[in-house]
Parts: sequence; C-alpha cells; structure tokens
Amino acid sequence: MLAAISSALSALMLTACGQSPQVALVQTSIVVPPAPGPPAPPADSLTIGPAAVDTTGGWLADGNMLSPFDVANPVLSQLDPALLTAVQEAARAAEAQGVVLKVTSGWRSKGFQQRLFDDAVVAYGSVEKAAEFVATPEVSKHVTGQAIDIGQAEADRWLIANGRQFGLCQIYANEIWHFELVADANGNCPPLRPNAAG
Repeated sequence: MLAAISSALSALMLTACGQSPQVALVQTSIVVPPAPGPPAPPADSLTIGPAAVDTTGGWLADGNMLSPFDVANPVLSQLDPALLTAVQEAARAAEAQGVVLKVTSGWRSKGFQQRLFDDAVVAYGSVEKAAEFVATPEVSKHVTGQAIDIGQAEADRWLIANGRQFGLCQIYANEIWHFELVADANGNCPPLRPNAAG
C-alpha cells in the first residue's frame, strides 16, 4: 500500500517538474470477505418439528442412576409432581436408615418407549412376550410421568416394605424396581399384577 502511494507521489512530482512519468503496471488483487450470513435464530425458537419423534427422551445410559433430587434431568422434571414428591420423601426416610434410593428410569417420551418395546419384541421373539416386560407407549405409565424405577435391589426391597407410607407401591411381580403412586388413603397397595401385560 505504501509502495503504491509512493509511486503515485513520485509520478505527480515528475509531472509537476515537466517530465513525463514512467508508467509501471502492477497486478494487484483484492480479497473481499464473504458477505455475512443471516443471523442465527434465537435458541428458544428452535423446535424438533411436528413430524419428528423424540426417541431418546428419558434415556439414561446403562449403569447411570439419578438422585431423586436431580430435577434438572427430564427423567425427573417430567414426572407427576405428586409422584416426585413421594419419591423424594421416601428417599430421605431411606437415607436415615442407611439405604440410598436411586432412580434408574422415570418419565419417557412416547418415541423412546416405542423403541424399548420394539427392542423387547426382538429380544423376546414376539409382541405378546415383550408386553410382559415393556408396556407400549399407549399404556405405559412412564410416558405419562406416573411411574418410576428405583435401584438397586436393596433400595427396591426397602421401598417394597416401606413405600406404602408414602403412597408408593410395587405394581408388577416381575419388576421389583417399578413403583407408582397408587396406595389408597389407608396405605394399602393394589394386588400385584404378574407382569406388564396382566
């Protein structure tokens, strides 16, 4: 840039002194920055769209468990508030007796529940057998936020023995970890069903 200005000044001075300036051609290139793109929309205006299916909502990686107080996670924040409160109260009482309640599953999206059911069909070989272990999205209490799974076995046994005082009941004989808020006013739980299909 300075060389171009210096050359131009020299040419002007020579012209002013009555001499013809020598002309030198110099090839230059100009780099034009790209035009700015449109501004990104605000983060809260993004959606997955009406046709998209949420197939991961409520998923926890194998072996991962949540504290019943980790309400930032949708597994817990999407639960029925009364169920969440009951589980938290039970967790406090269990901890006072040296037992730690952890959540292995809670709320699930319809799409995620369907994935679980489809996987069960493959694993068990039929829709009928799969339905004994995994409910369809249409009937799953996880989808409506009205069911929670607790781990590990010691915590399950504690909740089976003590959960009714918080309104929590084991529902299926083949799932000691699955609890719902269904105890009556006297703390009585309904009879166990053999499995999710019956």
